[in-house]
Amino acid sequence: MPRRKPGQDRPQRRKNAHHREPVDAFRCVGCRLDVPMAAPGTAHRNHCPHCLTSMHVDHRVPGDRRAGCRGRMAAFSVTVRPDGEWLIIHHCQSCGGLSANRIAGDDNALALLRIAIRPLSDSRLPVSALLAL
Repeated sequence: MPRRKPGQDRPQRRKNAHHREPVDAFRCVGCRLDVPMAAPGTAHRNHCPHCLTSMHVDHRVPGDRRAGCRGRMAAFSVTVRPDGEWLIIHHCQSCGGLSANRIAGDDNALALLRIAIRPLSDSRLPVSALLAL
């Protein structure tokens, strides 16, 4: 037996899914620090400036946020463009995908250098082979 009189609807709040408040920060999945979205040198911040960890959110275009994986992406390596700009190579821990992301001006320089010199500390690769490049 219904408790309400038929024909009377309770007022509900409108669900406005298309108009979200702008996000000005996110929490890093690696070090759990709050990271501001504004980044010097790039329009779409997609990694933590402290530990360089990212989340798999972009599919093809930076900033599209269309990836369905949402996995944790670890900083795997760095590469340098011909114009001298550094890129961080991220490896997704869930799906195994790779992506290249521009570094930002406030990224941890020590963390970037640790990734850059990692091949020099690998005992399987002779240093003389790297120096010959």
